[in-house]
Amino acid sequence: MRNLIKIFSILSLFGFYRVEAQQVVQRDTLSGTELIMTMDPKVSAALEGIEGKCSKTTGGNSVRENNTDSGIVGAPKPPKIYVPSRELTNAEICRKNPRILGFKIQITTVKSNEEANEVKSYFRKRFPNLKVETDASLRPNYKILAGSYFTKQSAASDLSKIREYFKSAIAVQYRIFCSEAK
Repeated sequence: MRNLIKIFSILSLFGFYRVEAQQVVQRDTLSGTELIMTMDPKVSAALEGIEGKCSKTTGGNSVRENNTDSGIVGAPKPPKIYVPSRELTNAEICRKNPRILGFKIQITTVKSNEEANEVKSYFRKRFPNLKVETDASLRPNYKILAGSYFTKQSAASDLSKIREYFKSAIAVQYRIFCSEAK
């Protein structure tokens, strides 16, 4: 009796669990090779809807699907991408990327957080207009960093002033907030 119940429950699971799938053949957009997939018809319809939106061109130009005079089916032209011929300004770069790879001045490296706080307070007295911070990513060592700069050249004037007090100061590549950079 138990075996009969087990068999019946297994067969009923397989009977209710029915997935409708169809074989879909599509062309690869880059190389043109055929791609064969098995998927649910609803998924296939959703993908076709998304692909239809992607193939529309911008600017109100309609896609020419076929030419009735010659019987030739024309492929839609891809939209043109505008690339500026000039170099972007810092403000344009900052609008797109709030954090970029720039430069900071590494004042020194110390062994403890107390030493780091002492160096930071000494630095703030000498250079109140420069932002100073501690990087503790290399514990037990702490890096003391100052300023934010787009290039090494823009950090050079502050670096020469800082080197009067801190001989080991150098400009290092660092992730900076674009809005703070000089």
